[in-house]
Amino acid sequence: MAAEASGSDLVQVVALLAAGVVAVPIFKRMGLGSILGYLAAGVVIGPFGLRVFSESEAILHVAELGVVMFLFIIGLEMQPSRLWSLRREIFGLGAFQVGVCAVLLTGVGMAGGFPVSQSFVAGAGFVLTSTAIVMQLLEERGEIASPKGQRIVSILLLEDLAIVPLLALIAFLAPGGADTSLSERLTEVGIGLAAIVGLVVAGRYLLNPFFRILADARAREVMTAAALLVVLGSALAMQLSGLSMAMGAFLAGVLLSESTFRHQLEADIEPFRGILLGLFFLAVGMSLDLHVVAANWKLIAIYVVAYMAMKTFGIYAVARILKTGHREALERAVFMAQGGEFAFVLYSAAAAVGIIDNQANATLTAIVIISMVLTPLAIVALRYLTPRDEQSLDGVDVADGLSGSVLIIGFGRFGQIASQPLLLRGIDVSIIDNDVEMIQAAADFGFKVYYGDGTRLDILHAAGAGRARAVLICVDKADVAVRIAELVKAEFPLLTVLARAFDRGTALQLIRVGVDFQLRETFESALVFGGSALESLGVDPEDVAETIEDVRRRDTDRFETQLAEGIRAGQRFLRGNIGTPIPTPLSTPRRAGQALNEETAGVLHKSETAD
Repeated sequence: MAAEASGSDLVQVVALLAAGVVAVPIFKRMGLGSILGYLAAGVVIGPFGLRVFSESEAILHVAELGVVMFLFIIGLEMQPSRLWSLRREIFGLGAFQVGVCAVLLTGVGMAGGFPVSQSFVAGAGFVLTSTAIVMQLLEERGEIASPKGQRIVSILLLEDLAIVPLLALIAFLAPGGADTSLSERLTEVGIGLAAIVGLVVAGRYLLNPFFRILADARAREVMTAAALLVVLGSALAMQLSGLSMAMGAFLAGVLLSESTFRHQLEADIEPFRGILLGLFFLAVGMSLDLHVVAANWKLIAIYVVAYMAMKTFGIYAVARILKTGHREALERAVFMAQGGEFAFVLYSAAAAVGIIDNQANATLTAIVIISMVLTPLAIVALRYLTPRDEQSLDGVDVADGLSGSVLIIGFGRFGQIASQPLLLRGIDVSIIDNDVEMIQAAADFGFKVYYGDGTRLDILHAAGAGRARAVLICVDKADVAVRIAELVKAEFPLLTVLARAFDRGTALQLIRVGVDFQLRETFESALVFGGSALESLGVDPEDVAETIEDVRRRDTDRFETQLAEGIRAGQRFLRGNIGTPIPTPLSTPRRAGQALNEETAGVLHKSETAD
C-alpha cells in the first residue's frame, strides 16, 4: 500500500513538471506568456480536466510560498535610493491610478447589486495588474528602459506593494470584525506592530552578522538554507502575529536591500521562487471550477468586459489628467487592463475569512484569468487599429541638398566624438540622424543635425553622399550599420566609407561589405584602459606601450585569420587566464628557434603541431 501511495505521488509530481515543461514553451511561442501556459496546464491536469489531481487546495497552499518569495525579491530591489528616484511615479502616479481604478471597479460591483465589502475585494483584486505579463510585453518591445516603460514599471511596483496593506485590510473587513471588542482589536494591532518592530530590529542588527558568519564557513548550501530560513521565518513570524506572510517576506527583503549579501540572497532564492511561482499558477489553473464557469458564463462574460473597460478608462483618464500623450495613455491602458496574479492571493484570503464564498472566489478567479488571456489579443488589436505615431519635426530640418565634404550618419556619443577632429580642422561636415530628441538636444550644444534615415537611398542622395569625399557610419545598432554600409558601397562604390562596429562579428561583416575602415567601438578605449592598469601596477611606460602594441598586432592577426576561416578561428592569438600558459616573446624573433637536444626538439615539434 505504501508503495502504491508513493507511486501515485510520483505520478503527480511527474505530471506537474511535464505540464509546465510542455505548456509554457508552446504558450511563449504563441506570444501569450508563461503564466498563461501554467494556468492552461493546470486546467488540463486538474479536477476538471484529466483529473490527475482531485484537490488543488493542498498544492495551492504550498505554492503560495512562491508568491512569498516573489515579494522577498521585490523587497530586495527596494533600496532607499531607488525608491527616492522613483518617488513621484510610484507614490504619485501609481497611487493615483490604483485609487481611481479601485473606486471605479468597486462601483461596478455595487452597480451589480453586490455588498460594498465584496465589491471592494473584487475590484481591488482586479486593480492589481499582472506584473509578469506586462514586464514580458515591455521586454519584447524593448521599452523597459524607455521613459514610458519606466512609468509603467513604477505603477507595477506600487501595485506589488499595495498587496501588503490590502491583505491586512481583508482581516478588518471579515464578517466577525465588527463583533471584536476595542481592547481585542488594540491587542491584535499591538501584536502586529510588535512583530514588525521585532523584524526590523532583527534585520538591522542580526541578519548581516548572521550571513557574515555563514559566509566565513564557505559552505554554499548553508547560505542557501539560510536564505530560505530568513524568507520563511519572517513570513511565519508575520503569520503568527496575525499579519500576512507576504508582508513578512517583503519587510525581510527591504531590510536586506542594502546588505552586501543582497545579490547572493537573490541568486539563492530565485530558483525556488521561479519553481514555486510556476507551481502556484498551475494550482490556480487547477482551482478554476469549470462547472461554476459554465453555470455563470453570462455573469463572467459581463464582468470581464465591464472590469476591463472600466479599468482601461480609469488608467487612460489618470494618464491624460497628468498630461500624458494620447498614444502613450492608450497603450498603458491596454497593457494594464487585465487582473493579475496577486488577485488570486487576495481572493483566496477573502474566501478564507468569509468575505466571499468559494463560488464567488471561483467566479472572480475565472474573470481574472480570462482577462489575462485577452490582454495579448488586445495588444494585437491596438497595433492594427491605431496608426504609428508620426514624429514631430518642429524646429528640425530634413536632410535635403547637403554638400559637406564628410557625411556623418548617426550623432550619438560615438559620432559626437568622431566629429571633433574633423571640425577642428575646418572640414565641412554634414550630419544626419533619425532621433528627433537627440537632434533638438544637439542644437543646444551648437550642432546642426538634419533629420534623415541612413538606410534609405533617397535620404543618402539628399544628404549629399554622392558629393561627399567620405561617409562616417556612427550608428549604434549593428544590423543598421551593416545595412547602411551595403547601401553606400553599392550606390557609391568609389566613396570612402568608415564605419563603427558594435563587436567583432559586426566588424567582419563590414569588411566583407567593403568598408575602407572599421573600428570596434570599445577596442581602443579598452587598450588605453588596460595600459593604464599596467602603469598603475608599476610597469614601465615603454614596456606598457610595447605590450599594448603586441596586443594590437595579435588582434590584427586574429582578425585576418577569422576573415579567412570564420569567427571561431584564431584562438592561438589570445592569452587566457586558465590552463598551462605557452611562453611567447613580446616581439617576433629575428631567427627561428633551434633545438640543441632531443628533448627541446620534441617540445618545439608539439608547439608547431598545436599551431
